[in-house]
Amino acid sequence: MLVAKFFHLLGLTIWVGGMFFAHMALRPALAVLHPEQRLTLMSAVLGGFFIWVWVAIALVLGSGLHMMAVMGGAHLPPYVHAMSGIGAVMMLIFAHIFFAPFRRLKLSSAQQDWDRASRALRQIRMLVGINLCLGLLTIAIGALGPLAA
Repeated sequence: MLVAKFFHLLGLTIWVGGMFFAHMALRPALAVLHPEQRLTLMSAVLGGFFIWVWVAIALVLGSGLHMMAVMGGAHLPPYVHAMSGIGAVMMLIFAHIFFAPFRRLKLSSAQQDWDRASRALRQIRMLVGINLCLGLLTIAIGALGPLAA
């Protein structure tokens, strides 16, 4: 159980920490670049980060399911169900980001269609912001839920 908890926290740290960095530090710092440079750079940065998000999802999902099975399956505390539900929504949002607006960002940047690339990046920014809030909420539930149970 301890190893599963470590992998779970590692996955959360990679995913939520990466979103926090990208949304709160990287994005504002890129304002000094020309739009074409900013879009090209964000396409490359997100491409690298999203590989790690897939790894993080595998870690969180695998370790979470393992811990839930060890804890008793259907007879879990409500905070565990809350974390699981929010986590599932986060994974679906990420899959949408990856397969829709991120795909458009990469293609548009490669074709130098900067208006379309900008729209795709705005959508990614909004969805990452939502996922960041959900991730922080999930961490709070995980940290505080056992205290209430």
